Amino acid sequence: LQDEGYIATVQCIQVSCKMTPEFYQKYLEEPSHSKKRLLYWMNPTKFRVCQYLINYHESRGDKVLVFSDNRYSLENFANTLGRAFIHGETKDTERLKTLEEFQNNEKFNTLFISKIGDNSIDLPDVNVIIQISSHYAARRQEAQRLGRILRPKPVSSNRFNAFFYTLISRDTMEVKYGTKRQRFLVDQGYSFRVIQDHELLAGNEKGLRFSTKEEQKVLLANVLFVSEEEGVDEADEEGVDSLTKAGKRKKGGSR
Repeated sequence: LQDEGYIATVQCIQVSCKMTPEFYQKYLEEPSHSKKRLLYWMNPTKFRVCQYLINYHESRGDKVLVFSDNRYSLENFANTLGRAFIHGETKDTERLKTLEEFQNNEKFNTLFISKIGDNSIDLPDVNVIIQISSHYAARRQEAQRLGRILRPKPVSSNRFNAFFYTLISRDTMEVKYGTKRQRFLVDQGYSFRVIQDHELLAGNEKGLRFSTKEEQKVLLANVLFVSEEEGVDEADEEGVDSLTKAGKRKKGGSR
């Protein structure tokens, strides 16, 4: 199907992100599971990789969805980078407005979204997904998110015309979950490779957030300050696909 152009040709890439020494030390010492998760989700190296990938793909004119199951990391990443986000507590009218603008505005190329975007959202122009946090080793979620970029895409001079990135903090429990997701993608026949953060960041650090020790220490202090509840996944909620359909029904009237 990929060869014949019926679905996009996807390159799946797992980026192994080294924990900064301060974050990793606190990760080892932290007894709380939810706080450990926050530490590897908010890893400054992961943040820089995410920012680099967004900058790179926006410069190509790509449409990027950044997924995070955790609302705290979702809002922090999005707000720091000055990008829009939607999650389960976003009002329905605001969700619809944001999705419509993302789809139709050529200058609005990146949207951060929670797990409400897992279910059949209709954004045919999206060709890049970046996962900064996921629900453990859920294969169903991996398939759902990959499905967001499988719609047929214009022919590219490159072999691939869609990209699926998963950012994993090295030497943490996130690696175990990422490995299981990786096996699922390989078993499904998708092209998959693992790269190290320095392969992307070497020579490209200029302008990236949390590149200095001072910034990293402030970020760490903020993560340690929040409650354990901030380290949980967003509860399962109604996907935005049903909201989009509802919006279309309102515009078109009852049938």
